[in-house]
Amino acid sequence: MNGPKHREMADGRWRELTLAQQLGNVGSEVSRALRWRPVNPRLAQGALERALELMDLTLADPQHHQSVARLREIARAREVLVDFLAGSNQYKSTAESLQRWFDVYALAAARRK
Repeated sequence: MNGPKHREMADGRWRELTLAQQLGNVGSEVSRALRWRPVNPRLAQGALERALELMDLTLADPQHHQSVARLREIARAREVLVDFLAGSNQYKSTAESLQRWFDVYALAAARRK
């Protein structure tokens, strides 16, 4: 990855979002990666890179550092995502299970509006 894909978010706006909003946004990129994976691997790779950048911004967000359990869950989700889209899928994930996990956060964020 060359520089942040989400420059505005990397410059601090990401920290203004709730966890649900953050992971809902990650889920949008995950959805793109899953949708493009069988059709256009290059576009799928770009979406994966953007999703990982947002996951890293989420992990770096100080608001989550008060809870080891929260950090662990976010880190594990990142690990499972990479394992499914770029690894050997040792966790036996499915596209549906990944999408469902991120959709919960997108729905929670939408309900708070």
